[in-house]
Amino acid sequence: MADPASPSIKKIVIVGGGSAGWMTAAALSSLLPAQSVEITLVESEQIGTVGVGEATIPDIINFNAILGIREAEFLKATNGTFKLGIQFKNWGRQGETYFHPFGPHGVDMKGIDFHQFWLRYLQDNPGSSIEDFSLSAVAAKGGKFAMPDPNPRSVLSQLRYAYHFDATAYARYLRGYAEHRGVRRVEGKVVDVQQDSESGFITGIELEGGQPIPGDVFFDCTGFRALLMEKTLGVGFKDWSHWLPCDTAQAVACERTGDILPYTISTAKSAGWQWRIPTQHRTGNGHIYSSSLMSDDEAIESLLADLDGKPLGDPRKIRFRTGHRETFWEKNCVAIGLSGGFLEPLESTSLFLIQEGISKFVALFPTADMPDVVRNEYNRQLTQKFEQVRDFIILHYKATARDDSDFWNHTRTMDIPDSLQSRIELFSQAGRVFRYEDELFSKPSWIAVLLGQNIAPKTIDPIASTVAPDDITRSLKSMKAAMDGAVTKMPSHEAFLKNYAWAQAVA
Repeated sequence: MADPASPSIKKIVIVGGGSAGWMTAAALSSLLPAQSVEITLVESEQIGTVGVGEATIPDIINFNAILGIREAEFLKATNGTFKLGIQFKNWGRQGETYFHPFGPHGVDMKGIDFHQFWLRYLQDNPGSSIEDFSLSAVAAKGGKFAMPDPNPRSVLSQLRYAYHFDATAYARYLRGYAEHRGVRRVEGKVVDVQQDSESGFITGIELEGGQPIPGDVFFDCTGFRALLMEKTLGVGFKDWSHWLPCDTAQAVACERTGDILPYTISTAKSAGWQWRIPTQHRTGNGHIYSSSLMSDDEAIESLLADLDGKPLGDPRKIRFRTGHRETFWEKNCVAIGLSGGFLEPLESTSLFLIQEGISKFVALFPTADMPDVVRNEYNRQLTQKFEQVRDFIILHYKATARDDSDFWNHTRTMDIPDSLQSRIELFSQAGRVFRYEDELFSKPSWIAVLLGQNIAPKTIDPIASTVAPDDITRSLKSMKAAMDGAVTKMPSHEAFLKNYAWAQAVA
């Protein structure tokens, strides 16, 4: 029976704005009654935010839906576009391209994964690509878009999407949402952090000018500075740079030219990779690289050479370290966003990890005494999420045949986590893929990257191999015809946007 005397949280303080801070404020203000919990967000206009996380994955739709955000309104406010997946260039080998779609490949048959039947089909159709059986991939390549159909019998039910948007505009949009629901924003720089002498819990922060802000629980959304988690509480950092050696990015937007593509492009380079993210009125670009193998000037030159429009300003340098805090929740402080950890945005997971940090806290919402068991479970789950995403990103670097630079020679031959090694071996030997413990990336995602980077299974499912080849061919050709027909009827991505959620001016 619950103890009615258990102290409840009355004051929540979020230190730092940006996507992490305002996503936290928006979510908590939508779930907690303003009359019982006071939420304060402290940020300084003098302290910039990274603000380059413009590509997302489909989970962002769930986050916005929980907040009751209307999609068209949100897209107009953030210059948003739709995203059906990611195109990868030069990752397996130079000159090769593959597509990681959000939706599934084909339809599972007889309880067996679709890719097993496709592998059998490939034996008689050597030019086939599994991407031809993904509606998201076919639509993306055609520059088309339509809303998914909730009817599971419709081919359009296989469509899944996310967004590209201006991250700074998204934070501004969420600020308005949160303030409307009672969140108090305070402008100022933190100059001191007070702690309880016995427990070490943070009791309050002090701003320039002496303004004190007390709280029961604090969210550190101060980015790489980790003002509360590292500088105050001394929480260490697990460094993953051996597996993910990129440590610097140069980011710049450019003028939009041509059609608005409904997908992100990731192009592997000699010491890292370059992103291309199309929003309505501009294209976001960035070059992520290892500073030990490429100078800043070389990285900028490479970035600018591969823009498809005039740059809008000078490239902005961002330094980072891959890994995460030893604990994400220490005492009464929770690290959200970059203060908790960083994984390069190769698979657009930055905002998802913010979302996970918020949702797990809500799921474990504590009493004010912060029981150890609750904190420990939060840290276990967040650590697991980071490790699962880490493995998927490492796969892109490990599964390569490139030997044209020191960078690729390192990633191709490096030791990798046992958890990833076992997955690669299971697929290469037996063609099997599983989704473990509610992890983010599902079977189609793993299959897209494994096959896209030339890890081909040595065997086909024995049950699938007993199905008559003509039956498999007939089924797959029927699926492909249905998808091609559906895409033919779709409007272009840009035409859909202009009819649905076009932003008249750059935000």
